[in-house]
Amino acid sequence: MTEDRKERVSVIIPARNEAASIERCVLSVAAQSAAGLHEIIVVDDQSTDGTPALLDRLQGRIPVLRVVRIEALPAGWLGKCYALDTGARGASGDWLLFTDADTEHLPGSLAAALERARAGGAALFSLSPGQLAPTWWEKAVVPWIYVWLAKRYPFDDVSAPDSPRAAANGQYLLVRREVYERIGGHSAVRGEILEDVALARKVKAAGGRCLFLPGAQWVHTRMYRTFGEMWRGWTKNLYELCGHSFSEVLATIAELCFLDIVPAAVLIVAPILVASLRIRGVTPVAIAAVGLALVWWRHWNYARSLRRLGLGGKAAVCYLPGELIFLALLLNSAYAHHWKGSVEWKGRHYATKGDWGP
Repeated sequence: MTEDRKERVSVIIPARNEAASIERCVLSVAAQSAAGLHEIIVVDDQSTDGTPALLDRLQGRIPVLRVVRIEALPAGWLGKCYALDTGARGASGDWLLFTDADTEHLPGSLAAALERARAGGAALFSLSPGQLAPTWWEKAVVPWIYVWLAKRYPFDDVSAPDSPRAAANGQYLLVRREVYERIGGHSAVRGEILEDVALARKVKAAGGRCLFLPGAQWVHTRMYRTFGEMWRGWTKNLYELCGHSFSEVLATIAELCFLDIVPAAVLIVAPILVASLRIRGVTPVAIAAVGLALVWWRHWNYARSLRRLGLGGKAAVCYLPGELIFLALLLNSAYAHHWKGSVEWKGRHYATKGDWGP
């Protein structure tokens, strides 16, 4: 057995009111024991639902499971960052896998991830999980945003050592412990809403390689269970994902309106207008055909992007509703960050200007 095969993995899961998903997550991680799984550390971040009871019960079944409970959030920290930092400080593995409580890890995924990370010489290895979307609004919004993100943060660019672009997905983030400690860990990004992207930037800046891949075949997740939860979650993240720039928000809105909203309007309105004005040489059918071709082309490209991410192509029928909700979310996120100065997540309010508070 080689030295690499002896490397141990500590899995760290932050959990704040995750009774709906924590058992499935922990059990799916515990099933990865053949891949060098050393310990599972769940950090219970002041849960008030059934999460603590479920974790107590799981501890009796899973010897490698350890639960750490947070009693208070220190000033200057975001809740998730502090939970991850707390777990990492108590971990002893050679690799640290940070993963969310709403993920489910498929059989053999940890072994495959370790193999890819080692083969690629990665200091940080991250996956963009498959997204479960049982409701219409999830089908419309979640795949749409992940396709947009894959264009904004292309996997090949992020994974290229000579590219300055850096990104990661905190739903599945595997990092070498010595690199994590060298860059200061989560303490160095304690006030970052996108702590995963911030960590990736620090790893690349320190000379480490990031490897970022689509991961639907290894892990999947259902991010939000209510529309309100989804609204708050993406309100928290989208402005940051748009570079924390209002001009980038406006550019994104202009681009999407030009490519999608205008052709859709042409398809619906122009034939009626042409027919009513009786413009010579132009028929309603011709105008409708142009609009239909543009709309079809965008839907076809969207379906192809969905399949590349392992999200299936069926959600393409929700393309336009998803885009409209995305635009509303993006504007709301810009308002919350740029003007209101605070965002809400899991019962906590975080300032987006000035000092962070608990």
